[in-house]
Formats: sequence, structure tokens, C-alpha cells
Amino acid sequence: MRTDPWSDDPCPIARGMAVIGQRWSVLIIREALLGRSRFSEFREELGVASDVLSARLAELVAAGILETVDYREPGDRTRSAYQLTEAGRDLVVVLGAIGQWGYKHADRRRGTPYRFVDGAGEPVTAGFHRHDGAVVADAEVRLVRKPVRR
Repeated sequence: MRTDPWSDDPCPIARGMAVIGQRWSVLIIREALLGRSRFSEFREELGVASDVLSARLAELVAAGILETVDYREPGDRTRSAYQLTEAGRDLVVVLGAIGQWGYKHADRRRGTPYRFVDGAGEPVTAGFHRHDGAVVADAEVRLVRKPVRR
């Protein structure tokens, strides 16, 4: 896994970016959420160079976002497929929030074939909830810094 100065930062956003902030990483995770698992599928869908894809997949495996699972087609050699771990699946809400922001604020003239849905196929949105489950409006949420205990 690559070394990143953010890895030791006390901020969880910085630490998260150390794991998923490398170019192509979030799109690889998106493709895994869509069901892609093979190197050739990631390369075909993303158009990323093989050496870059290999490096990103290795970094995501080292970070615990993906895991490798061996498979073998009849008459072929054993190869590795990539599956999301629990930590990788937990990123669905992160990608959902990024997608919501992108849909609302980035150029969307071409539309999008992507959407997040629940098990019944109904559209869902990412958002904040209190521990009791109550929804909190985005405008009410703020980031604060806890005092450092010494």
C-alpha cells in the first residue's frame, strides 16, 4: 500500500482520503458495487491503464476494501477476482453522498444511468440520522473539532 501523509492524521476525513483518495479508487469501488469483480471488467468499464489498475486494486486489497477470491474458467489458469469486504460495502453511503452532490451541483446535462435504490428498487438518498433514527436536515449538520485530551 502506498504511504500517504494523511494516514496518521487525527481527522477521519483525512484518513479516509488516504485510503480512497487516489485517482481511480472510488470508480473501482463504484464498479465493484455494480457487480464487477474481474480485472478485465474493471479495465474495460473504466478505460484505465493495466499498470495503474493493478496498483489501485492492490492498494484497495491492502486497505481492506477489496479481497481477492480465486476463480478458474474451464481450460484456463487460476485468476483472482475482487470482491468488496464489509469495509468496502460500507462505502456505499459515501459514494451515494458523492453521487447526490454530483447530481445536484456538477454538470448533469447528459443525465446519468446510475441511481441508488433499496431492495424493492425504490430510489434512496444518503443523509444524516441521529442515534434514535431521526432524520437531520443537511443544513443542521456541522463539523466540529472535539477538544484534545491530554
